[in-house]
Amino acid sequence: MQLRTAISFMSDSRKEIRICFIGESFVNGTGDPEFLGWTGRVCRNAESRGYAITHYNLGVRAETTRYLKKRWYSEVSYRLPKESDGRVVFSFGANDSGWAGKQQGIELSESIANARNILSQAKQLYPILMVSPPPCGDVDQEKRNQILANLSQEFALVCDQLDVPYLDVFSSLVKSPIWLAEAKANDGAHPKADGYAEFAAIVQNWEGWLNWFTP
Repeated sequence: MQLRTAISFMSDSRKEIRICFIGESFVNGTGDPEFLGWTGRVCRNAESRGYAITHYNLGVRAETTRYLKKRWYSEVSYRLPKESDGRVVFSFGANDSGWAGKQQGIELSESIANARNILSQAKQLYPILMVSPPPCGDVDQEKRNQILANLSQEFALVCDQLDVPYLDVFSSLVKSPIWLAEAKANDGAHPKADGYAEFAAIVQNWEGWLNWFTP
């Protein structure tokens, strides 16, 4: 069995790509009973197209940009050695606008500064992409989503200035009855499988993501 596995591995001619997804609970896929979230689904799709994907989910629940800034490099560099074809997808910001951000006293200006710090360092080391935070479906939905919409726009400006591909999923998902209904019915923030599948479909049809898998 071990010999057969080794031979199979050696004969695999597919391009091997290692991808770290780093962010919060939406990266983690919290709420998905299939434990795939959107990151697992986009990697499964890429794998089906003939790539050997190593998928590292580095989402941490309730984490703000203040703490993500401190950990991202040590986590990513450990998993993406220099000899590997390593990529990084960032998606964060939702917790800065929620209870965790309020407890830590995080203002919009700090969220923007943290994003700039993280992305400017990361792009010097790896191919990177940035995905906006998605909307929430909690009881304070309208107010919270206005904050997230503004944050998404500010992140878009940062990415434009740094020449980092940026995907605004917020604008699509805030209009999605599937995403919002699942989030409301679940814990007020996180959807279930169908919501994450919708998120994944947006990402895997995005030019920035597709460019990583061009022969």
